[in-house]
Amino acid sequence: MAEVVSPVAATIAVVVHNDRVLLVRRANPPDAGLWGFPGGKIQAGETLSAAALRELHEETNLIAEAGPVLTTLDALDYAANGQLRHHFILVAVLCRCCHGETKIRAGDDALEARWFVTSDLMREPPPLSEGVLDVLRLALQTGR
Repeated sequence: MAEVVSPVAATIAVVVHNDRVLLVRRANPPDAGLWGFPGGKIQAGETLSAAALRELHEETNLIAEAGPVLTTLDALDYAANGQLRHHFILVAVLCRCCHGETKIRAGDDALEARWFVTSDLMREPPPLSEGVLDVLRLALQTGR
C-alpha cells in the first residue's frame, strides 16, 4: 500500500526591489536545482509573516519587512514511478527590503541567491519552479 502524504504548510518570500526580484536556486527536493523564491516550512506557532522573514534570512541573509499575502500554490513532488513524495501548500508573502539593504548570500538549503532584473527574467527565464512568473506578476501588480 502506498504511503499517504499529508500536505505541509510552507511560505515563500517574494522580494521585488528597484525592478529586480530575489530568487534562490534550491538544493533540495522538491525542485532541487531550480530557481524560486526563498521559503520553507512554517514552524508550529509561527505566523506566515514570521516564517517568510525567517526563511528569507536563512536562505539569503536579507532582512526585510513582511507585507500582504499574494496567493497560495500547491507544490507537488512525484517519484519516477508517479508516487507522490511531497505536497507543500505555499503561501506567497510580499516582502520589502529594510533600509534599502540588498546585499545577499546563499545559505541554508539555497545553492545560490541572486537578484534578477524582472524584465530579463520574464523574457529569458532560467529553469524555474512552477508558478514563479505568475507570482512575480502578482507582486508587480500589487506593488504599484
